[in-house]
Amino acid sequence: MLFHAAVFDNNEWGTMKITVLGGTGYGGAAVAAEAAKRGHEVTAVARRAPEQPLDGVAYLTGSLQDADFRAQAVAGADVVFEALSPRGDMVGQVEAIFDDLARLAAENGFRLGVLGGAGSLLVAEGGPRIIDVANPPADVLAEMQLGVYKLEAFRAAAEGLDWFYVSPAAEFGSWVPSTVTGSYRTSDDILLSDENGKSEISAADLALAVLDEIEEPRHTRRRFHVAH
Repeated sequence: MLFHAAVFDNNEWGTMKITVLGGTGYGGAAVAAEAAKRGHEVTAVARRAPEQPLDGVAYLTGSLQDADFRAQAVAGADVVFEALSPRGDMVGQVEAIFDDLARLAAENGFRLGVLGGAGSLLVAEGGPRIIDVANPPADVLAEMQLGVYKLEAFRAAAEGLDWFYVSPAAEFGSWVPSTVTGSYRTSDDILLSDENGKSEISAADLALAVLDEIEEPRHTRRRFHVAH
């Protein structure tokens, strides 16, 4: 299904408190920017504030590896969107952070969204997952495995946890040239590609999909995939 930004350019659902973990990264900053643009109360959580803060976004700095800071970061939120990168000293740490966020969400009643990877998507209907047929370098494989871990944990979670999981296109990142189109397509578990076989999306267009889901949930306790 194809969505255009114009369909969702007015906030008809009221102001929400949205916290973005990893809110200065490629995907997280775009989500924070789109949420602020729509008039929500936005907090971006990161190790350090950006050199050019976004208008309408409050910044909370600290390490999410610290349990007390983690609880502080999500306190009072209506929606928490996790867009953490498992790089540097976060390698091997995000799983435990994710597990605790799921606990906090179930206990405190906020909705937990995750920017997952594309590795768990099927290459075609009934086909294998990307992670099963790709041969990525070790660091990319670790990110794919983390994405699979989160999705499986969500799907096994008790009914009391309100979650959604977004898989971006196969080509997604600050290093990938992409065009902002103001629109996006969605699927569930099947990889989307264009007529040239490319699967890509810009951070800004992915953010449209995330905020549309936050404002008008269509994928409660489900994964969805977005691409141009």
